Amino acid sequence: MKFLKIQAVMMFIAVFFNVLHAQQITGVVKTNQERPIEGVSVVIGHRLISTTDLNGVFVLPEHLKLPLTVSFVHPHYDTSSSQLYKVNQVFYLKEKTEIEELNTVVLMAPSAIKSEVIIPTSMISREALEQQSPVALVDALNTTSGVYIQSGAINTNRITIRGVGSRTLYGTNKIKAYFNGIPITNGVGETALDVYDAEDLQSIEIIKGPKATLYGTNLGGTILLNSKHPKSEGLSVKNNTTIGSYGLFKNSISSDYSNGNFILHMAYDHLELDGYRDNSQYRKNSYFLNSSYKLNDKTQLSIVFNHSNYRAQIPSSIGRTDYLKNPSKAAFTWSQAQGFEADKHHLAGASLSYKFSENFQNTSSVFYTFNDHYEPRPFNILEESTEGVGLRSVFTYHFNFLGRKAKWDFGTEVFKDDYEWKTFENLYATNNGNGSVAGQLLSDNVEYRKKTNLFSSLILPIVDNLIFQFGVNYNNTTYDLTDKYNSGEANTDATRNFEDIVAPNANLRYQVTPQQQLFANVSYGFNYPSLEETLTPEGVVNPEISPEKGYNYELGTEANLLEKRLHLLVSYYMLDIKDLLVAQRIGDDQYIGRNAGRTLHQGLEVSADYKLVINENFNIIPFNNTSFNWHKFKDFISEDVDYSGNKLTGVPNITMASGVALHLNQLSLFANHLYIGEMPMNDSNSLFSEAYQLSNLKLQYSGQLFKSIGYRMHFGVNNLSDTHYASSILINATGFNNSEPRYYYPGNPRNYYGGVSIDYRF
Repeated sequence: MKFLKIQAVMMFIAVFFNVLHAQQITGVVKTNQERPIEGVSVVIGHRLISTTDLNGVFVLPEHLKLPLTVSFVHPHYDTSSSQLYKVNQVFYLKEKTEIEELNTVVLMAPSAIKSEVIIPTSMISREALEQQSPVALVDALNTTSGVYIQSGAINTNRITIRGVGSRTLYGTNKIKAYFNGIPITNGVGETALDVYDAEDLQSIEIIKGPKATLYGTNLGGTILLNSKHPKSEGLSVKNNTTIGSYGLFKNSISSDYSNGNFILHMAYDHLELDGYRDNSQYRKNSYFLNSSYKLNDKTQLSIVFNHSNYRAQIPSSIGRTDYLKNPSKAAFTWSQAQGFEADKHHLAGASLSYKFSENFQNTSSVFYTFNDHYEPRPFNILEESTEGVGLRSVFTYHFNFLGRKAKWDFGTEVFKDDYEWKTFENLYATNNGNGSVAGQLLSDNVEYRKKTNLFSSLILPIVDNLIFQFGVNYNNTTYDLTDKYNSGEANTDATRNFEDIVAPNANLRYQVTPQQQLFANVSYGFNYPSLEETLTPEGVVNPEISPEKGYNYELGTEANLLEKRLHLLVSYYMLDIKDLLVAQRIGDDQYIGRNAGRTLHQGLEVSADYKLVINENFNIIPFNNTSFNWHKFKDFISEDVDYSGNKLTGVPNITMASGVALHLNQLSLFANHLYIGEMPMNDSNSLFSEAYQLSNLKLQYSGQLFKSIGYRMHFGVNNLSDTHYASSILINATGFNNSEPRYYYPGNPRNYYGGVSIDYRF
């Protein structure tokens, strides 16, 4: 481990202090699909000043001063004039329209929702999503340094960002997520990304740590999902079918339409999977709609709707003996109860963007969410629903500061959701092997949750190559619990009004050279407790429990070397969290929460990708994203046992995602490799999971049947080496009635998939 630390620090120092060329002004030109454009002429005052290279990057002479008005000229793209006010600014060009082919350009498309953080964040493009299996987002997200997802099943994912969220047992509740700028995280911080189909996404931005002031300051970070939109004018229809191992069948049909001022994307997806393990059948249907209408030059209206419903059997975790000898087995009680969850999820939102002037604009969104959930479990049957409404409004003002372009974003986010839940006896043991059946009512509750966020972020260019960003986020959260089951002294009605939290954030970016920048961050964040964590074993709101709070410190560098073919990003971070929320087990799969200590998260992340162009028809793009993790309990005593100094439970010591994309004419090959190091499985560090490696391959061929009909065929293999591994670990598992602790969710063995998509343009 010491060697890994030394090697990682040396790598960081080598990149951090790399000295390149003299200071120059640079920018990037891309398509709306985020592809760099080579050969764009950069014109200032009718004079050709520069031309973009293979990566879409242009360099301007040193004597020029920002801001500048520049024009971009390319024979295959519409000429565009824009204001250049910062180094590495990104510009987007639209494809030209040929007279005989009026369906090759989008005249209007909604802008992707971005974090507005001035220091580097992690982006997953549409191209990166297509390199993975279309079934789930897990594989694509796991290629990001600092991000680790444990997946017990398609509908059971625990997202950990820089170690935050590792103590959440059955889901994700330490991050904030948005879909097209609309919050999809509920009132207690729980997020379910599996209800969104990967084929409907255009990009994903991941902000690690509490740096995204405009989108909440959760300690884990923020995930921004952006949906697809039409790529060209006119009407098109696409159908994508995939079949594979263990009864996999997935069919997605979508339709796109654009006429310049109006765009529409609609999709329907059906997914079914019998599963590798017993009692693991999965069935899902989802419907998606995304549309924008440009009312005039100042006003644009957008709507989004997503509906998904699924029924997923639950095999649950198993003990070590079954994990080694019979990994396809379901947990005994879950098998006997034929446990499952049936879920219906709705999201509807409308956004209005209005430009008051060239320098001042507003985007406001109203949204509605509804989730209906039914889950027979061995210890009871849960029936729950969550209904939420909210408003988000962001103002943006551009102004001059010391002769340079500055920016101020400010606004509010108000959110309210009502959570109703009932539990019933599960009489599966007396149901003659027919699975779960509801008995008498055990509880009936309603929780009303309200959140108010006020936020402000200011970007100031101090000098030509130094930019400062300061933000602050104010949060007020209230929980009201109504007990509809008990009366009199047994009634547990309660109100919990948490103390207001003010979270500041500061980012600094220094452009050392056109090819290298240094950046730093200091920020404060928090995580509110989940519903289960706020309640005592008797179901009473715990007035003592408080949010987790902590400071994040980060330092890093980003460089483009070897004629900008090699991209490097290195960052070192330290996250100090106090009032750690831990789950204490009180029964079979039953837990309560409490504040139990302090953790220190330290890590080094190194990301690299290289574009090797053999000729215009053949290129190779390898990448490597590595995270070195040194997370530990700084001060942690639980049930009179002192775990201070131990490694943080549920976090691997190292993760490494690497791969290569080869493109030869219409043929593409994607090879990905994932290495997950060992991780502590309990707080005492007496038990560790085994390190494992996974390799995936995908072959893809695109072609054109006729002028209006295109096709794409794909074939893939997951877990190529047939590795036996645990795709998820239930930390601190305890055996009851002399049973073996159920730590393990076995991962799928080698499995195959293949399919074809047809795209017809009218």
